Amino acid sequence: MDNNDILKKLRVALSLRNEDIIEILKLVDFEISKGALGDFFRNPDHPGYVVAQDQVLRNFLNGLIIYKRGPMPPSKRALQDDDAAK
Repeated sequence: MDNNDILKKLRVALSLRNEDIIEILKLVDFEISKGALGDFFRNPDHPGYVVAQDQVLRNFLNGLIIYKRGPMPPSKRALQDDDAAK
């Protein structure tokens, strides 16, 4: 199973549209066009098919965590460092 298959299966399992995936990727500052994203979901025999690299899948999974759970709250240490800087 390659990255394209994983993206396809997650898209179906989570009922995500391409616009949703683009928004998820934006949560981790990863920009992709709708056309480039569509190339990942083409049939591998299609001339426009593009293999999704690890970076795309990694950023999608990181963005999906934020999308489903929300951003990570600041740690206690970061709050203590902010207070000490004042």
